[in-house]
Amino acid sequence: MKVKHLIYTLLIITIGGFITYRIISNKGKNEDSKKFNDKDSPTTVNGTVIKTATFDNNLSLTGSIEANEQVEIHSEVSGIVEGIFFNEGSYVTKGQVLFKVNDIELRAQLRQAVTKEGLAAENERRAKLLLQKEAISQEEADVARADHASAQAQSQLIRAQISKTSVRAPFSGKIGLRSISPGTYITPTVLVAKLVNTGKLKITFSIPEKYASQVKNGSIIDFTVSGSDKTYNAKIYAIEPEVAVATRTLQIRAIADNTDGKLFPGTFADIKLPLNIIKDAIVVPSQAIIPIQDGKKVFVADHGKAKEVMVDATTRTDSSILILSGLKAGDTLITSGVMSLKNESPIKVKVKVK
Repeated sequence: MKVKHLIYTLLIITIGGFITYRIISNKGKNEDSKKFNDKDSPTTVNGTVIKTATFDNNLSLTGSIEANEQVEIHSEVSGIVEGIFFNEGSYVTKGQVLFKVNDIELRAQLRQAVTKEGLAAENERRAKLLLQKEAISQEEADVARADHASAQAQSQLIRAQISKTSVRAPFSGKIGLRSISPGTYITPTVLVAKLVNTGKLKITFSIPEKYASQVKNGSIIDFTVSGSDKTYNAKIYAIEPEVAVATRTLQIRAIADNTDGKLFPGTFADIKLPLNIIKDAIVVPSQAIIPIQDGKKVFVADHGKAKEVMVDATTRTDSSILILSGLKAGDTLITSGVMSLKNESPIKVKVKVK
């Protein structure tokens, strides 16, 4: 009896296992079939119909702000500083005396040179009279004339040295912090202060060589500086005549007014340089572009499938990029899910007219 029950139990277990196996097997086939069907089902993506438009081609760059004029103030002669006639950080005018070096020794040398010059002039006068009377030779008269000229030159040299003891501002501007005091012994190597003219400022920047032909003198650029929301403008006035070989860039300089004094030399400027205006341009969203090894590509919708297209792209803005070739007006550009698409993938496009 026990054997019979055991046989029934084994038989029930066997039948139950077979049924379970068939259920699992059928379920797996259904899932595989579903995956196969999902693979062939189209992917829903967003797209836009391309239209041409006028494009203001602007180039974003970084430049450096410099003083219109700046110079380090030094003394051309050595000596004791006897007077300082400027206040640190103040505005000085062109020709204003900034400081004076003691010139007492030079003035004594000048008096001596003037005395010798007078004596040489008198000797030359006498020599001319004697030459007329043939009392001396022409050579002796020439020596007297040369001595007089030499004495004059010596007096002029000392006067020039005396004039250098008064150091004047070469142009109007703001003078910086001084490093001397009255009584300081100064030499030509000592930096006294820096003088800068900040009424106008220079903005120096470089552009890639491919844009060199699009930049001209007189063009207006816009720029901003860190810590300010104000947009300033400057006029291009000088362009380097050659492209730098090391960087393949062309250096450009513009000048801007700084009447309010809010711009400072040495700071960076974020520059927007206007290039040529392109008519009938094709501009697409940046997210539609896929960088690849050989360049850039996009996907367009072609009879319900994604078609891979190589494009030549150039100027980029915050949200879009200019296309030079590869796309045309009327193409339906895919703008979402592009990283998961493959060529000839079935798609369903939700079109947004551009």
